[in-house]
Amino acid sequence: MTPPSRKASGGKRRLSSSSLKSAFVEIIWPRRALVGIGLLLILVNRSAGMVLPASTRYLIDDVLGKGESGLLYPLLGLLVAATTVQAITSFTLTRILSVEAQHLIAELRAQVQRHVLRLPVRTFEDTKSGELVSRIMNDVEGVRNLVGTGLVQLVGGVVTALIALFFLLRIDAVMTALALVPMALFAVVSTKAFKRLRPKFRERGKIQAEVTGRLTEALGGIRIIKGFHALEAENRIFEKGVLRIFENIKSTLTTSAAVTSLGTFFIGLASVVILGYGGTLILDDALTVGELFSFTLFLAFLVGPIVQMANIGTQMTEAFAGLDRTSELLSQPGEDDDPVRATEMDRVDGRVRFEDVSFSYVDGEPVLRGIDFEVEPGTVVALVGSSGSGKSTLASLAVSFLEPDEGRVLVDGVDLRTVKLASYRSQLGLVLQDDFLFDGTIRENLLFARPEATKEEIEDAARRAFVTEFSDRMPDGLDTVIGERGVKLSGGQKQRVTIARALLAEPRILLLDEATSALDTESESFIQSSLEELLAGRTTFVIAHRLSTIQRADLILVIEDGEIAERGRHEELMALEGRYHRLYTLQARI
Repeated sequence: MTPPSRKASGGKRRLSSSSLKSAFVEIIWPRRALVGIGLLLILVNRSAGMVLPASTRYLIDDVLGKGESGLLYPLLGLLVAATTVQAITSFTLTRILSVEAQHLIAELRAQVQRHVLRLPVRTFEDTKSGELVSRIMNDVEGVRNLVGTGLVQLVGGVVTALIALFFLLRIDAVMTALALVPMALFAVVSTKAFKRLRPKFRERGKIQAEVTGRLTEALGGIRIIKGFHALEAENRIFEKGVLRIFENIKSTLTTSAAVTSLGTFFIGLASVVILGYGGTLILDDALTVGELFSFTLFLAFLVGPIVQMANIGTQMTEAFAGLDRTSELLSQPGEDDDPVRATEMDRVDGRVRFEDVSFSYVDGEPVLRGIDFEVEPGTVVALVGSSGSGKSTLASLAVSFLEPDEGRVLVDGVDLRTVKLASYRSQLGLVLQDDFLFDGTIRENLLFARPEATKEEIEDAARRAFVTEFSDRMPDGLDTVIGERGVKLSGGQKQRVTIARALLAEPRILLLDEATSALDTESESFIQSSLEELLAGRTTFVIAHRLSTIQRADLILVIEDGEIAERGRHEELMALEGRYHRLYTLQARI
């Protein structure tokens, strides 16, 4: 399914204003068979509903007025049959369309989730994860009214109103015209109200995403909140957010209530007019009592759908608001959407070259400037420098998480901006600073790197990274559940699992970001031994504050203020007695 229509503006795609047309083309038309069945059922249902007002005239004028008792039981039988048809068609309608509407929601959620995961890494750095979760899960909810009973009920309401109008005109055209005047006024008011509601619903989606994002952060950082006794402060932030949602809901409820109340007023006004005019006609023998009763019931069948359409209109307005936000998200280009990315990377040798690379997260505030170096396959490159110097940014450029603002990053002579990222990233291995692990077992986290790995390969990687050193002491071994983000493991244990995961991936290019920062001295010595095997024959970028872990690197780049201040091997840099020498001696306390 493609996202609803978009048009280019200023170099970016944006939602077309023709949401109704877009919804029809992208959502309703592909399900035209089901919608058609729904429309047929609603026509049968509403036609059966007309039996009651149509039979009232004969019941009052003929059966009760003229004493034609032979008509009583046929009329009652007809009413029972009509009621049965209504019940069956109503159940079938809900069963078919409601299920399909939920299926559509599931499909849209899956589509949005797939697209979100394809967005550039910088999108996730600029957007709270909870906000994205809200947009994936909540914004598509309203579309159930497009395929579900909402749309069909809307069409059914129109059909019912037209049928009722036909009978009303047959009974008395002037009385019908008098009844339609208040209805026309109500239609004008409703249309203006819906235009006001749509931006409110869009704003509500935005606020809900922000509040969900903050809540997700708070739950993830509960130890920090409790540790700094910040519960009340966090409560105030969340309360402020939910009150913003409340104010938005209050505004939309007020508008909706005003529409409903005006509908009641106009309906009452129409009833007064009809009773007054109809009573006059009866006194003048121009209308029978049965015809007035029948007219009143048909009027209810005309008015009822109009009021119902007002409620459905609110739901449809909310659906389009969610569809707007979903379309905006789907319109953001994914990493591989650039047509320039057409090169498939075969087996990577690992020759990496930075050509005069500069990068900024914020315009005018460069993080890297004029980075220029080249490494041969199998080289271990150590990135050293103070916090915030640009080490992690440089490594992110090497593994294609970021793109340079100026210059080029080449792997085996190919500019990474022209590469299909899946073909390149399938040959990467990562051990990141935050030791991210998924909720599940140790084995499942290892399999994340290579789902097809055999049991022997998993156990071998775990042994080489010394994961078995602690997992063997657990009741379930590698099948031990470690909790969200590996909360049940120590920092050193988590890092060993992430290293084992990288070992299992068998990467050609490896990024170790503070890979041994949380390890004690004994564990670090174990890991250093396993890393030697992991690094062999692979181009590796190592980021570490603990300089003891990079002494044997083939190339050390000292990054300061976004530039390469020094480069060389450990012995060469120590001999220079420059920045690296100061960092090393300070840490070694020499």
